Amino acid sequence: MSDPGKTKGHAHTLILVRHGQSDFNKRNLCSGWADPSLTEVGVREAKEGGKAMKAAGIKFDVAYTSRLQRAVQTLFWIQEETGMHWVTVRRRWRLNERHYGALTGLCKYDLAQKFGEKQVKIWRRSFDVRPPAVDEKSEYYPANDERYKDVEKKLLPKCESLEDCIQRVLPVWHEEIAAELKEGKTVLVSAHGNALRGFLKHLAKISDEDIVEVNLPTGIPIVCELDKELNLIRRYFLADEAVVKKEIQAIVDQGKARPLSVGRLGEKSA
Repeated sequence: MSDPGKTKGHAHTLILVRHGQSDFNKRNLCSGWADPSLTEVGVREAKEGGKAMKAAGIKFDVAYTSRLQRAVQTLFWIQEETGMHWVTVRRRWRLNERHYGALTGLCKYDLAQKFGEKQVKIWRRSFDVRPPAVDEKSEYYPANDERYKDVEKKLLPKCESLEDCIQRVLPVWHEEIAAELKEGKTVLVSAHGNALRGFLKHLAKISDEDIVEVNLPTGIPIVCELDKELNLIRRYFLADEAVVKKEIQAIVDQGKARPLSVGRLGEKSA
């Protein structure tokens, strides 16, 4: 569960954690830039993640999160469990989840029944295919949301492919996080599945084809050990392997036209 031992060349530490279960996750809805809060299960997942970090003796000097409350709340509960509310928190819109366009708020199970599992998988898992764009009058169009009033309208997406999401996320790495790591800081990022896949793709040099099969369980911290040049040496989950596998399978099942798998805390996970 915890650090399996000191790694040769380990100079810097980055911790990535996907937010705990949200209300949309529980109902198997496409979340994207919608802003549901954590469920009770999600709060417990976030707390468990914080406890796992504390048990492993992992502390952090600065934290990054998105402008969506499920990620912000997850960070709060991790700070609560680790006693680290005093650290600097940087909220970045670029760390938001991939924008699912017109699919936002729709049930993945219903989409699979209507359009077929193959089409839903293409929308959700292909690297460079975008879903249908959201209407500019929709509540899910970011330009209609006051939290993005400081962002140039041309930068706000109506829909995104995974590739688009990764390109949006990486400036935070290049312009901020990398510099803080090189200063000797341990950095925690509490964000979203697709945003975090962007970091992992960059750090682990994962191909376009393989990154679409990478799934991240909710609330389980991933410890990334980096060398002096910020090359990834090793990464591992702060959870038992069996738990991680079960949670990943629950994610895989989301786009299928059948009921979801049951997660580790007795709720449907998405």
